[in-house]
Amino acid sequence: MYKHHFALNRYPFEPSLPPDQLFQSQSQQEALMRLGQLRQARGGIGLLTGEPGCGKSTVCRQLFAGLHSGEYRPRYVSLTTGSILDLYQVIAQAFGVPPARHRAQAFLSLREEFSVQHREARQLSILVIDEAHYLRTEALEEMRLITNFQMDSEYRLCLILVGQTELRARLEMNVFESLRQRITARCHIGSLEAEEIPRYLEHRLRLAGAEIPLFPANAIEAIAQASNGVPRRIDRIAHLALSAAAIEQHDQVQLEDVQNAILDIQS
Repeated sequence: MYKHHFALNRYPFEPSLPPDQLFQSQSQQEALMRLGQLRQARGGIGLLTGEPGCGKSTVCRQLFAGLHSGEYRPRYVSLTTGSILDLYQVIAQAFGVPPARHRAQAFLSLREEFSVQHREARQLSILVIDEAHYLRTEALEEMRLITNFQMDSEYRLCLILVGQTELRARLEMNVFESLRQRITARCHIGSLEAEEIPRYLEHRLRLAGAEIPLFPANAIEAIAQASNGVPRRIDRIAHLALSAAAIEQHDQVQLEDVQNAILDIQS
């Protein structure tokens, strides 16, 4: 498509970037710092929320990339919408624990796995549950119980619940009072600030080998307004705008190229 036209070595707005090349917004940096403090505390429960496309998965990837493999054992699970037993089975598979047929057995097996790993390998297990806003009420409460090692002197599991903004509001319900008290790190990721959007575009283009600016100020402004600063939306608009510019043989992305990209997305 436009890669040859703009002399790029790859498509700049594809999602598959290594963690050390990802752009960090101010809110993402703050979230990573807070979750890092949770890790340094060697356990507890963290809450990471944000609107779709704002970079929650980016923060999790960067968090995992910064973990020493000898000290931590991180695992990631998602789309856990079933029963408590279903949730336990997904977690057990992630940690390599044999599946159990009954809820109590699954609970004890996982607790034992976390304890043995901590005692014998001196590793803290870290469990990230993505799309946690889909979890059933009883499953959310069960996650508090599986982290409860208060009879011991140290945590065995660090749990990070990741979800959309509605998860924060949901956890304010009275039924989650005990869970809420156990959350020691709370972070929310917002959209990119206006001044961050040009830097984001420049960062992604530079990684792809761009040697000259490809988005003038009016094109950036149009992208900012149409995307509301959400990185995933920025990526899609910018990708389509570059395609439109290449088709028209433009040396830079023109405002009309961005407008055409926005129309393509809306149609």
